[in-house]
Amino acid sequence: MSVQGYVQVYTGEGKGKTTAALGLALRALGAGKRVFILQFMKEQVYSEHRILPHLSENLCLETIGKPFFLIKEGSMPEEELAKWAKKAVVFPPGKPPQEYLDLLAKGMARAQEVVTSGEYDLVILDEINVALHFGLVTWAQVEDLIKYKGEHVELVLTGRGAPPELIERADLVTEMKEIKHYYQTKGVEARKGIEN
Repeated sequence: MSVQGYVQVYTGEGKGKTTAALGLALRALGAGKRVFILQFMKEQVYSEHRILPHLSENLCLETIGKPFFLIKEGSMPEEELAKWAKKAVVFPPGKPPQEYLDLLAKGMARAQEVVTSGEYDLVILDEINVALHFGLVTWAQVEDLIKYKGEHVELVLTGRGAPPELIERADLVTEMKEIKHYYQTKGVEARKGIEN
């Protein structure tokens, strides 16, 4: 008899959402469970990509995205936007770049395949909340993932900006709240092995 799987959401402005999901993956692997991680909005440029594929034959890691950020026009002061000039794509609200829409459509198709396959016990959709926030995927698509997931599948959705509909639908929601961050207080950029 298989164990009931639930829907978990890790959201909020603070650091640690992906880190928490990866910790859960490690715990699940230790228990002999099969784990699938699909990272939206990322390429394999983070330190975890060097080790995760070698941890276990029960772990599958895939990425779908680009290594820079999206910013909606008018959502950030010009001074702050200037800092992100070479690291971000700026687009008008409601009009994300078509190449992103096409890329994320492939990711959603893959996610649907995985959550319904019965092959995995834990499925982590990292940064899917961000894709939802930017209109790269729809709430209807995410709701279908939840609705049609295998009964035993534990589904984890991470990223800032989880919408109220997702928070309502989830079984467990954790909000990471930033109290203090060395980026703000000391200007410390992302460090290899800690933030990336």
